[in-house]
Amino acid sequence: MSSKSYKIKEKISDALELPKDITLDIPKIVILGTDSVSIENHKGIISYKDNEVRINTGSGILTITGHKLAIKSIILEEIIIIGKIDSIGYR
Repeated sequence: MSSKSYKIKEKISDALELPKDITLDIPKIVILGTDSVSIENHKGIISYKDNEVRINTGSGILTITGHKLAIKSIILEEIIIIGKIDSIGYR
């Protein structure tokens, strides 16, 4: 999405008080301590190991690293990862 198009959608989202994660196609990430992370509005799993999970999002590739990571649930709208989470970042 171009920068101009993104800014227009962002202004419309603000004016209509719509959730940005839906209107701008960006993920909503909820971190619960160091044991769980929930990613809504994802585009699928790229790779899955017990120490790293890579998830495709509208904003780029989200990488979760840690120990004994496991996918607790995965549905069309949301992925929940559990385990000892060390870091979360974009590439």
